[in-house]
Amino acid sequence: MIIRRDNMGMINRYKSNYFNSIIAAVSFILFFAGCSPKEAYDYSKYVDPFIGTGGHGHTFPGATLPFGLVQLSPDTGVEGWDWCSGYHESDSSIIGFSHTHLSGTGGADYGDILLMPAVGQVKYLPGTKGGPDAGYRSRFNKKNEKASPGYYAVHLDDYKVDVELTATLRTGIHQYTFPQSDQSHIILDLKHGISDNVRDSELKIISDTKVEGYRFSQGWANDQRVYFAIEFSKPFSQSEIAIDDVATTNSKQAKGKNIKGAFFYKTSDQEVILVKVALSSVSSENAWENMKAENKGFDFEKTHSKARKQWNKELAKIEVEGGTKKDRIVFYSAMYHTKIHPNIFQDVNGEYRGMDMKVHAAKSHTNYSLYSLWDTFRALHPLYSITDTKTNDDFIKSMMAKYEESGKLPVWELWSNETNTMIGYHSVPVISDAILKNYYTGNEEEAYKAMVNSAMSDGQGLKDYKHMNYIPREKEANSVSKTVEYAFDDYAIAQVAQKLGKEEDYKHFTLRSLNYQNVFDPETRFMRGRDENGVWNPDFDPMSISLFGSGDFTEGNSWHYSFFAPHDINGLIELYGGNEAFVAKLDEMFEQDAINDNDHAHDVTGLIGQYAQGNEPSHHVIYAYNFALRPDRAQELIRQVIDEMYSANPDGYSGNEDTGQMSAWYVFSSMGFYPINPVSDQFIIGSPLFDKVTINLENGKTFVIETQNNSDKSYYIKSATLNGKPYNKTFIKYADIMEGGHMSFEMSTESQAWGQSADKAPLEIAADEDDVIDFPAPKAFMPYPGTSSRVFHRKLDIELLSETPDVTIYYTLNGDEPSTTSFTYTKPITINKSTVLKAISIKKGFDNSDIKTIKFRKAIFNTGNSEYPVINSNVKLGKSYNPGISSLIDGRLGSNNYRDGRWTGVQGQAFMATINLGRKKAITGVTMNFMQNTGSWIFPPKSIKILGSLDGKTFKEITKESYAVPTEHLDILINTKSFKTEAKVQYLKVIIEGAGELPSWHSGAGRPSYIFIDEITIEQ
Repeated sequence: MIIRRDNMGMINRYKSNYFNSIIAAVSFILFFAGCSPKEAYDYSKYVDPFIGTGGHGHTFPGATLPFGLVQLSPDTGVEGWDWCSGYHESDSSIIGFSHTHLSGTGGADYGDILLMPAVGQVKYLPGTKGGPDAGYRSRFNKKNEKASPGYYAVHLDDYKVDVELTATLRTGIHQYTFPQSDQSHIILDLKHGISDNVRDSELKIISDTKVEGYRFSQGWANDQRVYFAIEFSKPFSQSEIAIDDVATTNSKQAKGKNIKGAFFYKTSDQEVILVKVALSSVSSENAWENMKAENKGFDFEKTHSKARKQWNKELAKIEVEGGTKKDRIVFYSAMYHTKIHPNIFQDVNGEYRGMDMKVHAAKSHTNYSLYSLWDTFRALHPLYSITDTKTNDDFIKSMMAKYEESGKLPVWELWSNETNTMIGYHSVPVISDAILKNYYTGNEEEAYKAMVNSAMSDGQGLKDYKHMNYIPREKEANSVSKTVEYAFDDYAIAQVAQKLGKEEDYKHFTLRSLNYQNVFDPETRFMRGRDENGVWNPDFDPMSISLFGSGDFTEGNSWHYSFFAPHDINGLIELYGGNEAFVAKLDEMFEQDAINDNDHAHDVTGLIGQYAQGNEPSHHVIYAYNFALRPDRAQELIRQVIDEMYSANPDGYSGNEDTGQMSAWYVFSSMGFYPINPVSDQFIIGSPLFDKVTINLENGKTFVIETQNNSDKSYYIKSATLNGKPYNKTFIKYADIMEGGHMSFEMSTESQAWGQSADKAPLEIAADEDDVIDFPAPKAFMPYPGTSSRVFHRKLDIELLSETPDVTIYYTLNGDEPSTTSFTYTKPITINKSTVLKAISIKKGFDNSDIKTIKFRKAIFNTGNSEYPVINSNVKLGKSYNPGISSLIDGRLGSNNYRDGRWTGVQGQAFMATINLGRKKAITGVTMNFMQNTGSWIFPPKSIKILGSLDGKTFKEITKESYAVPTEHLDILINTKSFKTEAKVQYLKVIIEGAGELPSWHSGAGRPSYIFIDEITIEQ
């Protein structure tokens, strides 16, 4: 088939705004002439897929369908945080066009099955941004780039080729318009991917129009398997396969980690060649079936038209009128971004590859993949509960299928791989909400069982959380964030337990939902980390930002988490001291300096004071004003965020778009309400942006929101009505929306008294006031020593303290378990040898504390005040994680935060050091502490060898231990290795072998791992 195209040129993406305006005007004329808005109005004209492709938005501009498996889009870069989607606005050259992309994520992957049309000599290397001529990459001009829902187009300057892309659910179709040339060709690159590594790939040439194969890769998804089928509209005159970038012209099939292909044509001027690509997670055979079912012919315009119609059907679920053109562009672009992920993950025959890597068949639901639940449980899934209940029902059934296949509900699932990214078990509130709102059609008992399974596991700090009702900061990174988020998830379980009549479970999980209170410091009035003894973090700074995997908070600081109790806002207000104190604290948050003190915390953006719109933990905070009777403050701040943090430009999001959550916030807030508690039946009223919003519900009803006297300066609510009756409540019920109706607001330029009374405010409490829940007796905190030192030279005086006042402390020094018959602590304890101290706190009316066990070691160390011991090492340490080699023997231990400046980090090499004790000494043992944080590439050692010497020249092995390299991510903790070393030596040599290259299951597979060391303790 030969198709010729008129030389019409490309439509300028910026000048097309004029075209959009004409379409919009015509549409409004048709609308007011009596035509149905769904028939007459092209909502897709207000969608700009380039929004989010600049700044840190991490979106892609290519062609996809709502929740489609295929995202066919240009790749301009594959390394670096701002290229998580493979595309960034700042680039000026394109590598090619691949078929899978992530929208708005903070992690990178996908970019599978890349095609690139080219003219001239074949090049199998992609080239670089700085030197595109070295490969098949091409320059492009952004004026010749266009995108709309289901469509993307660009002109490749280096090849004078016009590219147009569109898609169906499981296929992509490329339309290439070539110049006249005898050297036209199309590159297929199976090595290409976005921040991943190829495990295996295959290319098989079936005929002169068909090829198939697979690409198996390891990246963020540990085991991603993509099968493909490709059909060309014109037979290629010649083909070749390149293995490791070396062409083999006679080969029709090849396997390996670096497989590429080239398909050659002689083209006339403006000749069009189309290429169809179908994907499957199961097989190439299924990919061909997908193509047959969805994309039989080579009709690009028909496919594009269907894609546009499908997008318009989705976008028409919410109609907005009024506002500025920019407001409508931002709104519908946000609506668009809420419908890219999750993705359909089954073939037309129902088959898909499950979490167990086996082939399954979806029978009672449509199966989906890609759940960024830490982000999307907050507003995206609650939005689906209004606009897309049937689809959300399938999303949840897909989560349940993943539970059945893996034994665990998804945390952050990607192409049937659990990445365990971020914190919480946030499948739970999504499932709970659907059950409580009565649209989940699956088995509620099985869903409840899956939710409880997540809550009762032991990983990610849950073992301590269940035992202590909070997570001690030294036991688990991000302890405060995890504690407060687990508490919310527990509330979600409690609500379902109550609905199912499981009264004891309801009480149990309701009590757990109050655990957030155990990390609220009443003195500072902040959420604050504390250790297992109950001692608050002594170095606490509410402005100090920590990252996922280190510190007390996840991608944030205490300001960002001190208002997270969305299920118990009224209880939180009481902790702060009442409405006025709560409002004052909220105001203080917005009045802080807008600074980020952590250069690595790229997610903490969009700051108004310490409110961070660019990341999810802050998203609900503004709406909390309504609970404290100040809805006017919420109204003005909501409009400020809408005006300052969203725009119609490529950098139109203030942070990662996060698979729809950043957009869902805007969709809700511009309509005028938001789900502060994603499991509640009430939505908190804010400040509607548009003159009129019509929500077209799946039940055939409509809910209309109208405003009078609305403008960018008139954003305070003066009065409201619901279905014609005065309405003074600052929230609206889910049922009121789903029953259909009409809500009207009269707006004002000045703050109003509307809603500022207790009987009009929303109420969120963890337990109903008439519930009878017996609170257990409080548990006494364990005793702890007043000194942080665990090593000493000659003797040590130990003072024992407890955070529970007026306890009696009993202790032992011989290894026995303490009881009321043991020594009673009355004064400091003096020890002069290595000793194991065990102690317990007992108080009437309290449960006894856990037993505190501490090993005090009589050791050889150097605080800098003596000549010996001295440590030397030839290992070259980097600038980061290098506190100085002497810190390894200074008697001070590193904390659970590997960035605390005490840990020595070694990457890609063994660590070897020699310690000179100054003279011959008898040593009884050596203890070493290692940080364990596999997600941050910090692995425990593979082996440890200790040697001794009298002269520093001849060393004899004292002990050696080897350890298995982990086969999965481990808990984040300090891993202590102790050795008995009965020996008399002057010199000790320590050789520590790291895990080497990150193992195949790790997202960074093949790259060098770290070992983090502190301290090396030598006992006498």
